[in-house]
Amino acid sequence: MVNTDTKHPVLVTGAHRSGTTWVGMMLAASGEFAYVSEPLNVWHRPGVMKADVPHWNQYICEDNEAEYLSAFQDTLRLQYLWWEEFKSLRTFKDIGRMMRDSFRFTWGRMAGQRPLLKDPFAVFSAHWFAERLNAQVVITLRHPAAFVSSLKRLGWTFNFQHLLQQPLLLRDWLGPYEEQMRTADKAPDDLINRASLLWSLIYRVVHQMQEQHPDFEVVRHETLSLEPIKEFEKLYSALDIPFTVQAKNTIQKATGAANPSEVSKSNIYATSLDSRANLKNWQKRLSADEISRIRELTEPVASLFYSDGDWS
Repeated sequence: MVNTDTKHPVLVTGAHRSGTTWVGMMLAASGEFAYVSEPLNVWHRPGVMKADVPHWNQYICEDNEAEYLSAFQDTLRLQYLWWEEFKSLRTFKDIGRMMRDSFRFTWGRMAGQRPLLKDPFAVFSAHWFAERLNAQVVITLRHPAAFVSSLKRLGWTFNFQHLLQQPLLLRDWLGPYEEQMRTADKAPDDLINRASLLWSLIYRVVHQMQEQHPDFEVVRHETLSLEPIKEFEKLYSALDIPFTVQAKNTIQKATGAANPSEVSKSNIYATSLDSRANLKNWQKRLSADEISRIRELTEPVASLFYSDGDWS
């Protein structure tokens, strides 16, 4: 284990569109954390993390950690890399992000906050973050039909070459899915199949990680959405975070019935929703045939987390 000279950092990960931003923000409402957004995004800001990220869902393990370890140690110390960021500035939006991120890092360091990394693209590397960076890991889980319907609504797909071009990832986790990924890449327009496969391979790995790391907190989006105050209080306790009045009020405001029932396409990363009303939006977006197909494609993995009743 590497000494990062910090209190335990927290990694919030899981598939994208599974609530990682929401969960990360609700944990940050405690005031305990400096929120760090997606250092393993291929378009991440260099001021936040200086290493290059060539692939979506980049895998990090001891065999390739030399490329990332020092960079993440700086990030976890909340050392903002002003010069690296300054060299990369191209637009006013970049300047705005620099001001936001540098403030979070500087204030977090001055206030003695723990770093919270919100990064869906770190899911395959969660073991490394736990073992080498002493991170507490929270993994968000969302119903496969809800995940697929979200990608369908946004018109998002996924290029499996980002996974297939990582030999270490195939060696350690995704070898059994290699042929399925190659086949899926030959049918790029079949979004249902591609999204179902992506969900399945991510959460098969998550299930295997749970067996190795029973201390990983795997939280169902649906459970948090039904009883946000009760369930977030339990998560706070598991992470040894004080569940303050401020945190409770923030969660209540972000999840209450006064909020919209789904995010606008113009603001897809919004975290204020009527969490209960949002739960079954997938039933409105998908046809009965699509739901049946998603269940068939994901059932070997979905049955590890969801019962028959969760499909109705």
